[in-house]
Amino acid sequence: MSSREDDTLAQAAVTALTGQLALAPKPGLPDPRDLGARATRRDHRMLRWSAKALAPGLAAMAAAARRTGEPTPALRGELGAIGRCTEHSVHLAGGGHRGALWALGLLVAAAALAPGAGARDVAATAKRIAAHTDKRAPRRPSRGSSVSAKYGAAGARGEARAGFPHVRRALDALTEARSAGATEEQARLDALLTVMSTLQDTELLYTAGPIGLRQVQAGARGVLEAGGTATGPGAEALAALDADLHARAWSPRGSAGLLAGALFLDALPVTARARAA
Repeated sequence: MSSREDDTLAQAAVTALTGQLALAPKPGLPDPRDLGARATRRDHRMLRWSAKALAPGLAAMAAAARRTGEPTPALRGELGAIGRCTEHSVHLAGGGHRGALWALGLLVAAAALAPGAGARDVAATAKRIAAHTDKRAPRRPSRGSSVSAKYGAAGARGEARAGFPHVRRALDALTEARSAGATEEQARLDALLTVMSTLQDTELLYTAGPIGLRQVQAGARGVLEAGGTATGPGAEALAALDADLHARAWSPRGSAGLLAGALFLDALPVTARARAA
């Protein structure tokens, strides 16, 4: 049974995910403009609804971590079981967010194991959880794991086992953009582009191949090198990249999930206190 603290962590994770969904323009990703006439493969409203369906599962993950008290193989197995049940619930609510659930689930569990810890300490604890193998996981390979094996990409599992390096990069980008005077939305978009610029996104590898992935990475770097989304040239480069990716139906969903993880860590109370100091 989850406690108030567990529910608070779960809600913070859902808020981070819906905050990521609210950004616009997000290159190749659903955003609030999809509520209008622009046609996309997935309804933005449905994604917001299904994001809320993650809350009970995330609270259960936090409760499991609090009850276990250590990043053990048993905890890893329990998180996997909860995650698979949560995926089913989210599918009934409209689907989506599988990659975000993996990242947010590990980070929520890590935060429950280390109350009051800073963002990077939480990421390090999540790394310790992810280091264990989920022995009850389905033997059938997922699309992401198949793509990772084909192209040698780290994938979601490798990202977690490395301590979420792209989540940490996104946190640094948030701090840098805010310090430079960017709005919160601009800072978050810069953080997303920072992740996109280097992540070996398995969704992009599946739909666009290695050449397409490199093209997306170069486009994201181009926006940042133009000054970021807070500048005129950067905003123009962002609009061009967004139009190009939507036209090609290339969607960097892995980057979006990791941005949600960064926004969750950024919202932890100790992080807010450190930023204020």
